[in-house]
Amino acid sequence: MSRERLMSSEYMHWVKTASQARYDLVSSDLLHCPLSELKVTLADLEINGPGGYGYQPLREALARKCGVTPDCIVSSLGTSMANHIAFAALIQPGDEVLLEHPTYELLLSTLRYLGASVRRFHRRPENGFLIDTDELTPLVTSKTKLIVLTNLHNPSSAFTDEGTLRRVSELASAAGAHLLVDEVYADAAFGERPRSAFHAGSNVVATNSLTKVYGLSGLRCGWIVASPPLAARMWRLTDLFHSTPAHMAELVSVIALRELDRLAARSQSLLAANTTLVNEFFTSCKALTAVTHRYGLVAFPKLNRGSVDSLCSLLRKEYATSVAPGKFFEMPEYFRIGIGRETSMLAEALPRLKSALEEVGGKG
Repeated sequence: MSRERLMSSEYMHWVKTASQARYDLVSSDLLHCPLSELKVTLADLEINGPGGYGYQPLREALARKCGVTPDCIVSSLGTSMANHIAFAALIQPGDEVLLEHPTYELLLSTLRYLGASVRRFHRRPENGFLIDTDELTPLVTSKTKLIVLTNLHNPSSAFTDEGTLRRVSELASAAGAHLLVDEVYADAAFGERPRSAFHAGSNVVATNSLTKVYGLSGLRCGWIVASPPLAARMWRLTDLFHSTPAHMAELVSVIALRELDRLAARSQSLLAANTTLVNEFFTSCKALTAVTHRYGLVAFPKLNRGSVDSLCSLLRKEYATSVAPGKFFEMPEYFRIGIGRETSMLAEALPRLKSALEEVGGKG
């Protein structure tokens, strides 16, 4: 792979330059929460902060959310930067990393950029994209330095319970490795009320943010949960990436964390309505194979006949609709649907998707 390819994300470039459409089924975050819903006043804001390693009120608020002490928290700019910092602290060039397949493209791109030797373990569609620890076990060797997974799984939204996370943590620990869990979608598993994956083992590192489940992507409030010594090392790494975050965003993030129960109720209500719509669509559309959607902001159906690239092209050209091609998740016969935006938009977009599916060869 060329150095230029190693220094970029094909998926993020596509999202920023070629994915826009009136009916947006690409976006994987929740309907944006406006500042007015946070009841922020001008008196609450200031552009100049104290500096140092993290704004202490924010670290304390995140620690309360995650059930840890503040010295376990490393605040960051979104989950992607949190992952980058965590990877950089946990591995060196040439280290072996076990990464789930399929996965979020930016995880794979970042690991390759950092020089990791990436091996894969499979989340199989016939198993609902769940983690099979029996299949994973022989892949973990003395060379393994890190295991990486997402929960809820991106792109399928499959939920991994804490018992499974503990078993994966034990496998990693036996090899002297860490487990990193990107749990940016985990808060959307409302019925399960999962704790942070950090609690699944002493070798677990968790990353998260307010960007996806709460519709607060503009704040770029992300974080890492790690053991205090590891967190201290990660704080030193932040000097190389973002020495001083925007203080106004830190202040608003603290306010948002105070309002998190109310924001979660907003998210749950919206996703309940949208989940009903998407499951009705999957049931009625024989052109696709899809598992029943339970949690999360994304679904990952398989196109039974025809080309996903042709489908995506037709959707944009004739139906002003966009979905994320499965090739960005290493499964080109699939595509990802974002279901976190306005229910009215989703209700209009799904019939457009069904019409396009009929045109590319699958009768709904």
